[in-house]
Amino acid sequence: MVLRIPAALLAAILLCQCGGGFGGTSVSESPAVLNVSGWDPKEVQRGGDRYSQHDLSALARNGSRGLIARSAKGPLLDDKFADFLKSADRTGMRVGAYHFVTMDQSPELQARNFVARVRSVARARGISRRPILLVGDFDTKSTPDRLVRFIETVESLTGVTPVTYLENSAGLRSSLRNASPAQKRVMRRSPYWIALYGPEGTERPMRFGEDLTPDGLMEQYGVWNHWVMWQYGGVLWQNGRSNAKHYSTASWRSPRYFGRMAHPMERNVFRGSEGELQRFWDRHGLRWWE
Repeated sequence: MVLRIPAALLAAILLCQCGGGFGGTSVSESPAVLNVSGWDPKEVQRGGDRYSQHDLSALARNGSRGLIARSAKGPLLDDKFADFLKSADRTGMRVGAYHFVTMDQSPELQARNFVARVRSVARARGISRRPILLVGDFDTKSTPDRLVRFIETVESLTGVTPVTYLENSAGLRSSLRNASPAQKRVMRRSPYWIALYGPEGTERPMRFGEDLTPDGLMEQYGVWNHWVMWQYGGVLWQNGRSNAKHYSTASWRSPRYFGRMAHPMERNVFRGSEGELQRFWDRHGLRWWE
């Protein structure tokens, strides 16, 4: 007797065997992207490779394909931003920038300041003529209107749609889920960079008896049909010390640290190949020299 396995089932079996994990991602097989801010590097917690905002060669050696640095939090500029951009560019990593969109200023003003700062720093520090990925990081109290206004302002200034990163909360999920169809169309243009550090999630109600996957969290927003990057590893501050937190279950595994690094870090996998990562970076990156 010849056993015929349906094509869909066979694909699922092969995916499991090669460690594909959620959305075809895995720590070992998916392009790695790191994000940093003025809080980095955090303290040394073990023996291993170290880095600073002036020297990121250890990150590149451990497999990082891109670095996304914080430009500002609302009106407060990140004083390590320029050094991180220059150092990442020097190593050959792809370079990105994110702005934390706070509630104390209009999203239009923050978008204008963000784009202006990225251009200014890139020119002043002699960054290579490669697109700099643009990202909006939105506060838990954000509304669909504020996301739309930030996205559309960046688009009008640059011709580029920024990536959306969300500070997850029940209120934000409810707000975006109830956005108008027109608002959802704008938000859907912006690729979703999902934050889910572990089975407990990031500030969300727990599904009884279940691990919440990136797809499951995405569905709770009712906006996007897929996510493009997953921040599976983050850092929680406890008693004055950064505590590494990461998603690791029987279905999808990750180590506590990034490669041989001695510091805890915010870590991401890109949902695609190396070539797709480059096309994504080019499509949502600012050609700042033009």
